[in-house]
Amino acid sequence: QVQLVESGGGLVQAGDSLRLSCEASGTTVGSYAVGWFRQAPGKEREFVSAISWSGDVTYYSASVKDRFSISRDNAMNTVYLQMNNLKPVDTAVYYCAVCSSLLVSRWYSTQSAYMSWGQGTQVTVSS
Repeated sequence: QVQLVESGGGLVQAGDSLRLSCEASGTTVGSYAVGWFRQAPGKEREFVSAISWSGDVTYYSASVKDRFSISRDNAMNTVYLQMNNLKPVDTAVYYCAVCSSLLVSRWYSTQSAYMSWGQGTQVTVSS
């Protein structure tokens, strides 16, 4: 079973950038699609972005599409989320998870399609 560890979160000001990393162990992440979700205080966890196993196909929520970029380095067993022009509304705990490549094209934004979630990394954006 794959284990995931997120890193790269922190406290930044509005307009700043951060790059989150999701490092996998236990098995190669290269055979899975990987998604990022986030949960803000008092709110439900929501989809942010996902990437196919090859990196050729990416998905974004409307709220981050023009500011965030997802990528992966299968040789490093790591998926990245580059977050630019951060806003206070982006404040949340960010989680990564893996999804079967057979499911991602249809269910990329559905949490129940994902397995092996990480513990999350906190991103706080001050105004």
